[in-house]
Amino acid sequence: MTVDHAVGHNTLRGITLKIVSVTVFVGMQTCIKAAGDVPAGQIVFFRSFFAIFPIIAFLAFKGELATAFTTRRPFNHVARGVVGVGAMGLGFFALTRLPLPEAITLNYAQPLLVVVFSSVFLGETIRVYRWSAVAVGLAGVLVISWPELTLLNSDEGLDDQEVLGVMAALIAAAISAVAMLLVRNLVQTEKTATIVLWFSSTASVLSLFTLPFGWQALTPMQAALLVFAGFCGGLGQILMTAAYRHAEASVVAPFEYTSMILGVVIGYLVFGDVTSLNTLVGGVIVVAAGIFIIWRERQLGLERTRTRTAAPRQG
Repeated sequence: MTVDHAVGHNTLRGITLKIVSVTVFVGMQTCIKAAGDVPAGQIVFFRSFFAIFPIIAFLAFKGELATAFTTRRPFNHVARGVVGVGAMGLGFFALTRLPLPEAITLNYAQPLLVVVFSSVFLGETIRVYRWSAVAVGLAGVLVISWPELTLLNSDEGLDDQEVLGVMAALIAAAISAVAMLLVRNLVQTEKTATIVLWFSSTASVLSLFTLPFGWQALTPMQAALLVFAGFCGGLGQILMTAAYRHAEASVVAPFEYTSMILGVVIGYLVFGDVTSLNTLVGGVIVVAAGIFIIWRERQLGLERTRTRTAAPRQG
């Protein structure tokens, strides 16, 4: 979900909202994993459709609902929806096949790949510091996934569910990075409410196309978990947006990595997942690289601001 610029209300409140939003999103992932072996397309539908309700309620409360769907760029929203659904589907596939901490940590590859794709597709200038951080971060991803990737050399590799989960998680991170580039383009002309509602609506419709490919009857508990996951998804987006309204992105963004701690704790308490040494070591490497990139982008932003301020006025 995109965020508006911070308005400087209260930094501590922004950090608190970010941590709460991360907790809600981890709760969403926990519900999805607890629902068991449900087809990814079916999970995407529940996650997208039931997220609409808290979002609509919030926008109605703010008086922004009437114009939320108004756009001059419907095809851009649909394109973002197609890419986003692909990323979500693969991410949920991975989540149902990997330990919770590993699934969460592998998703940290996304911001690293955003840097790479920004250079390749958008022509952004990325200097040696950020390239170095990306290389270190991707090395951390390799450390996390190494036990599963080594199985690819065996005959049973592609039949191993965790191997498939790691592959799906890495592809999902790459597709999600592309989705973020599309969002960067949309945010130049579209309101946050418009982007969020269009995505949730588009994803709900697109996920229905997977209906003939193995949707299954759910138990009452599975249905309840997936409905709750959808509500958590919508609530998490609202809280995340509020967080960035109260504090600068460079202050708030690093707290995204608290999800790793939550994943380790919840994974152990709920699913009995014992976090591997590879996941812990690789996760620390990826988190450090991600925080460095955030810090470096803040420094570059400050440099650009100083340059504009120092530039002589024309005329």
